[in-house]
Amino acid sequence: MMLTDTGRRILRIEGGTPLSGELRVYPAKNAALPILAASLLTAEPITLLEVPRLRDVEVMLELLAHLGTRYQWEGRTLHLHTPEIRSTHAPYELVGQMRASFIVWGALLARVGEGRISLPGGCAFGARPVDQHVKALKALGAEVVEEEGSFYARRVRPLSGRVVFDLPTVGGTEQAMLAVALGGEATLVQAAMEPEVEDLGRFLAMLGVEVRGLGSAILHVRGARRLGGGTYRIIPDRIEAGTYLLAAAATRGSLTLTGVRPDHLDALLDKLHQAGHRLEVGADWVRLAATPQPQPFHVEAREYPGFPTDLQPIVTAYLATVPGQSAIVDRVYPDRFTHVGELARMGAELYLRDRTLLVNGKRLHGAQVKALDIRAGGGLVVAALAAEGVSEIEGVYFLERGYEDLEARLQALGARVGLEEASLALAAD
Repeated sequence: MMLTDTGRRILRIEGGTPLSGELRVYPAKNAALPILAASLLTAEPITLLEVPRLRDVEVMLELLAHLGTRYQWEGRTLHLHTPEIRSTHAPYELVGQMRASFIVWGALLARVGEGRISLPGGCAFGARPVDQHVKALKALGAEVVEEEGSFYARRVRPLSGRVVFDLPTVGGTEQAMLAVALGGEATLVQAAMEPEVEDLGRFLAMLGVEVRGLGSAILHVRGARRLGGGTYRIIPDRIEAGTYLLAAAATRGSLTLTGVRPDHLDALLDKLHQAGHRLEVGADWVRLAATPQPQPFHVEAREYPGFPTDLQPIVTAYLATVPGQSAIVDRVYPDRFTHVGELARMGAELYLRDRTLLVNGKRLHGAQVKALDIRAGGGLVVAALAAEGVSEIEGVYFLERGYEDLEARLQALGARVGLEEASLALAAD
């Protein structure tokens, strides 16, 4: 079920039931979005298999349609065709809804030689600048001008060069890869190594782009004069997989995930093993049987292959249920703690000191809380599932952006969860 009402509905969870069962992991939103942007590079048809039906995907499709893409859903298969670019302007009303849409800028620059794009929006949990995107395009030879909240770039020659990022950046790496995909060439140093970047590289290779060094910090990308089309399957969503594993661990349940890439979950699986949970891993499945007495651990969220920043709010919620003290630091987004105050409403003992979050685990209780970004919402769901009593989670819009069929999938695992109309008091907060 798609969660569509952003302001008048709540997710109601009656906690205390261990999750149990089997779940197939959906494809990765964070891989699908840049691949959708990359479809702008070619005039040939593209077919994407098993695309996540999420609000963020729909927003990206609205933006692509504005730029000239024709698309059609066939179940969970998505057909895309952009025979020509009809607009080189990505407007604020679309880009402002989601940060990932910013990388269509590089695709426009490659396909038609220019592009104007507004500053991106999305989740707000600290500074998320676009300076590395701008630096990369300038290093490749593009003329870039910032004016009145938007950026304009123009290609005066085939884009090529060496980009040395100041730090690993997923969006900046993807932006540069798209910008040189048609006739350009680049070496990207300190490139992001996330699986989603690898997936974009494999998709570009299918179109005809030469990409070497995927999975390493140095990428070599050589574009082609003309790109083809084809059919592509997107990788499984490691963040969705991690969310359900942590939910099962928090409720002291058992869960088998199928259709997953266990190697993309190494950092999380190591922590769950450290906590004492029993894990079995196959080629494309993971099975967790939670221990009733888990041990606390410390987390330092870093760029891949480190612990994912997108799982930091969710592991915080899990650790809030584990007796003993844990410590959490986020090196990617040091201020990504919008979930802390909301978890405190549920009885969590959390202390933020010098950007280090100390967690004293205990039994949580139900409460009225509000999701302030996608993964903060995921954390609140995990906490509510483990808590005693009923929780009502406002901010369903954010859950809709990151988790497909959340209500039904949790119900299939035994959770007592449902969407309801918000009370007048909650809706007025």
